[in-house]
Amino acid sequence: MTVLDLFRLDGKVAIVTGASSGLGVAFAQALAEAGADVVLGARRVEKLEETRALVEATGRRALAVQTDVADPDACTALVEAAMQEFGRVDVLVNNAGIGTAVPATRETPEQFRQVVDVNLNGCYWMAQACGRVMQPGSSIVNISSVLGLTTGGLPQAAYSATKAGLIGLTRDLAQQWTGRKGIRVNALAPGFFASEMTDTYPEGYLDQAIGRVPAGRKGEGVELAAALVFLASDAGGYVTGQTLAVDGGMTIA
Repeated sequence: MTVLDLFRLDGKVAIVTGASSGLGVAFAQALAEAGADVVLGARRVEKLEETRALVEATGRRALAVQTDVADPDACTALVEAAMQEFGRVDVLVNNAGIGTAVPATRETPEQFRQVVDVNLNGCYWMAQACGRVMQPGSSIVNISSVLGLTTGGLPQAAYSATKAGLIGLTRDLAQQWTGRKGIRVNALAPGFFASEMTDTYPEGYLDQAIGRVPAGRKGEGVELAAALVFLASDAGGYVTGQTLAVDGGMTIA
């Protein structure tokens, strides 16, 4: 076996939440290119069909399931659909997420709770459902954010709190499951990548924020997807409980 062979996911089945747009699409396509069949979950089922076509264009199989990760029953149903269709789940990418940019004195309880329900609770419900069926050698990758490690200069209390919480959840699940179940649990902390969220940033914000990034640019989706494949595959077989910042150096600036 060569080093490059370690990055292959042939015969594996991966679940990607938030797979209807942005980074979720890039993740699904990368996992398929590495050899995995992919189960796609998101609320917008019509957009999932576009992602499914991209996965199938690589020669891999895909299953699209309408899913609201804030609903524990929907998370269980997504995993059950994966098991019924493919008979196994080897990789979970907890990518579904939403954000707000509301000043803390004006953010409503409903707004804050909605972000927590999707970004943090939803990741837990998905991990819980997958943890019940995953076999040794499986991998969970939680998509956190550099905003769980530092501030972005915008009023994003709910988003930042959930992404920091997700890092703590990653550590604890790794401690519980790596030794006992053989399931590795890690997190990615992306910096600035094009997404529906960055499309809502105030005009000029990204140009100003890039000044904090030693690399001097936004990241490309394929760069983050490559880091994901590392953590999902046997290439990352001795890595668990870790948060990998893919941020062009933002967290060291």
